Amino acid sequence: MATYANLFIDQGSDFSTVISLEDPSSDPFELDNVVFSGQIRRTFQSETAFDFVISIVDANLGEILVSLPKSTTSQMKGGRYVYDIFAQNTEPGNEFKIKVLEGIVEVVPQVTRINE
Repeated sequence: MATYANLFIDQGSDFSTVISLEDPSSDPFELDNVVFSGQIRRTFQSETAFDFVISIVDANLGEILVSLPKSTTSQMKGGRYVYDIFAQNTEPGNEFKIKVLEGIVEVVPQVTRINE
């Protein structure tokens, strides 16, 4: 079962957070040959999705960086969304696809208008 964590994202701002993943025995999640994908949607049925940018920070510690550029957060309306993140390994003999993280995203509306 995936870990549940709520995220707060400021509309119109760059967003990033480092997440430490653990396996069921509380050891760092093995990140060799693993790729990640994750999306945010208004509801799980929504057609429109916003893709996370996910990279590995420290494979030995099971740390990933989850981010969104301001060009993406500017397109999101304020309010609640749902998200999940999957890990996938396609190495022969060690294939898996699991949900590692899920939760609610709260997009906090931007008040200040900045001319760029």
